[in-house]
Amino acid sequence: MKAREFDRRFDRGEDVSASLDLAKARRPGDEQRRVNVDFPEWMVESLDREAKRLGVTRQSIIKIWIAERLENRVA
Repeated sequence: MKAREFDRRFDRGEDVSASLDLAKARRPGDEQRRVNVDFPEWMVESLDREAKRLGVTRQSIIKIWIAERLENRVA
């Protein structure tokens, strides 16, 4: 299907999902990049307690808190 036809169907509210290769779909700017950060032991223990309380991993809580801080800074 050509792009023009795809756009026309999408604009009419038709289901165009069969025309998409979702296995290759990516969000722009959402690529992962690994960084290493050293924390004092007391901080890791505090992170682990809070992560356990919330039922998430240590990595998740670090990502959430940093994202919240960065979003508040931009606003």
